[in-house]
Amino acid sequence: MGLLSKLFGKKSRSEQAVAAQGAEGDGWIRVYDSYGRELALTKEQWRDNVLLGNLERVKDDPEQLYSMLAGALDDGFAADIVPYAEHLRRTDPNAARGATLLGVVYLQLNRLDDAERVFEAYRHEHGDEAYVLTNLAKVYAARGDEPRAEETLWRGLTLDPNQENAFGWYVSEAQERGGDKAAADAIARVAELPGSWRARAWQARSALERRDLGAALRLYDEALAICPRPAPVDMLMQLSGDLGNHGHLVELVKLTAPHFDADVHGLQVGNNLLKANVDLGRVDHAQALLEKLYALERPDFQETLSYWDTEIAKARVAAANSGPQVAPQIAMLAMSAPVWLPPSSPAAALFPVKAADVVTVAFLGGSASAVKGDKPHQQMADVPGRLSRSLPLFLAEQFHMRTDGFGRMLQPYVAGHGGGLVLSGAAWRAEDAAEQARGGDVPADYVVVMHLDADRSGYRVSLRLIRTIDGTMLEEASGRVDAERTERGFAELAEKMLAAVERHTGASRVEAAAAYQTPTGAAFDDYALRLEQALAVAVCEMDDGREGFLHGEREMLGGLVQLCLDHPQNATVRTLLAQTTARMKSVRPNVVRECAGKIRRLHEEYPLDEPAQGILGRMFEAVLV
Repeated sequence: MGLLSKLFGKKSRSEQAVAAQGAEGDGWIRVYDSYGRELALTKEQWRDNVLLGNLERVKDDPEQLYSMLAGALDDGFAADIVPYAEHLRRTDPNAARGATLLGVVYLQLNRLDDAERVFEAYRHEHGDEAYVLTNLAKVYAARGDEPRAEETLWRGLTLDPNQENAFGWYVSEAQERGGDKAAADAIARVAELPGSWRARAWQARSALERRDLGAALRLYDEALAICPRPAPVDMLMQLSGDLGNHGHLVELVKLTAPHFDADVHGLQVGNNLLKANVDLGRVDHAQALLEKLYALERPDFQETLSYWDTEIAKARVAAANSGPQVAPQIAMLAMSAPVWLPPSSPAAALFPVKAADVVTVAFLGGSASAVKGDKPHQQMADVPGRLSRSLPLFLAEQFHMRTDGFGRMLQPYVAGHGGGLVLSGAAWRAEDAAEQARGGDVPADYVVVMHLDADRSGYRVSLRLIRTIDGTMLEEASGRVDAERTERGFAELAEKMLAAVERHTGASRVEAAAAYQTPTGAAFDDYALRLEQALAVAVCEMDDGREGFLHGEREMLGGLVQLCLDHPQNATVRTLLAQTTARMKSVRPNVVRECAGKIRRLHEEYPLDEPAQGILGRMFEAVLV
């Protein structure tokens, strides 16, 4: 089942089991490590290596012990947790909780007499309690004593009519006996009990199915007035889900948003609110909600939140393209190569110092024949756009690291609110490219201009080496790039570029510094993506960090952390992380705060050789304060 089909409804029981046990299906437990990476363990591995040790560690803390035992029950470990459940029963100051959990463990193991003994002992000591009675009713039902089970279940509901399992069981029994009419009568009977809000929520669902929105809203108001604070998760989830499923998005937001607490309701309710706000065009409200959910730092939320991050960005693009069109203000970013090594960076000490009078070559992309339409418009980053930026970035750093010359990167962008990186459908004219390369605080002697052509078998890339003083094209080369496996195409074009600049510019090849290492294979594609994202962050920083320029910032830093974990001794990717983090702090400091723990842990647990470890460590210390 896809994400969109789940948005306005609860998961089925089978889906809940998969979510608890992991994507591998039955027999697996999904967990996350300290870097947010998802791992799948067999149930045996989880029990032997994690669960039992954790239970032993917290056995004298009733709150933590109960939480772990409840999770273990959901994951099917009833037989393994009996001693700890019995310990909780003896030591829990919340006697009803300890008795209920132990009784449920015995129920799952079909130890009905033991379960009854626990429940009756509690009643003898403390009197009747709603959850104890409901589970005692399950004992009677398991023995086939339906009249006694039903009578005990009802007594439990009179003490707490909002027990989810008890309410569902009571209504289901009525449905089986007398169909929809009997089920509706059962709901109405529970609704008459003092403090009954769950039954009203179900009556509201029925009203929506009858298309009586007014009655539904009155019932929701009554339920919200009665229910505890903060509002129960399942209450808001059902309310928002039912209103969303029936298309009442304005009412969904109006009723749900005032009661929403990200810490309490999380993604279960937040998902419905996000969808409603995006569908209503309330993208700023959706963005604010997304930030609250990201701040929870829940690794199991990240995939869904990343989806909404993209959907919000798409909504902003659509809104910008549908409004009054204003001629974009195009600016040019000129920066030193590599993108991860500005001259002022402490990491520059890891690489040889270049002479002051060497040749400077700029690299300019940002054009592709795949661009559609003849009018300026905004769009999400796509493959041609990313290649039009990542390839010049790679060529610029290759020139800078493998010759005695200075590399520069030129990137056109739209300045101002909602701006972005420019992708033109026409190749740069030689004289225009030369003029751009001569500008800025460090004029370039030459410029390498790249243009991308798409065809059935991939992308054809043309490179032109142009002398900036007169706009003369000195050499032209071409090559092909497979967007799914970029390393070979990028490397071949880099060799052609290096040969051309060596022939025409006076630059000489040198041995690259030991600290310069580019990932290989599939990891190279990720490296190229992170270069392009680092450029976007740099442009955003130069444009005063304007809203709407970036999206997916957490994936950017998270992806870089993962790349560093995959290459723990690679100083280049670690430097890319350090510089991107430094720039990100100036434009999205909240994102850096969320990622700070992972970045510190990475640098401590996977030290580089000196002097890189010390230099980059000081960079991280300065940024992550």
